[in-house]
Amino acid sequence: MDMKLELVPVPVRDVDRARAYYETIGFHTDVDTRPREGVRIVQLTPPGSACSILLSSGLEQLTGTVPGSVRGLHLVVEDVDRARAELQRRGLDVGAVQDLGGGVRHAQLTDPDGNTLVLQQMDWRTGDAF
Repeated sequence: MDMKLELVPVPVRDVDRARAYYETIGFHTDVDTRPREGVRIVQLTPPGSACSILLSSGLEQLTGTVPGSVRGLHLVVEDVDRARAELQRRGLDVGAVQDLGGGVRHAQLTDPDGNTLVLQQMDWRTGDAF
């Protein structure tokens, strides 16, 4: 049985502020809708990804999620140094690149609500394997 992870909710306080942040990273806004009074759904996808994130307000099934509680959402990149430099040029604060050994290197960034993301490079994932 195949399963595809396609949407990860990211709890935020201010949907507009968060949307602007993720668009600065390079995420594309796929959906921004208000299906009913008091509900907003914004779906954004990183370039090259089949999985998106959900920013929302007013969704009962997500009531009680704490803004800033998502940790370590991994954004796999081919070259972490180049990705970090590009995001810094866009005005984002990205932590230093750390070598975890075994061909894995990463750098962390934090959205305005405290959710953390990791730019991760895995040396064996290049070309078609990337």
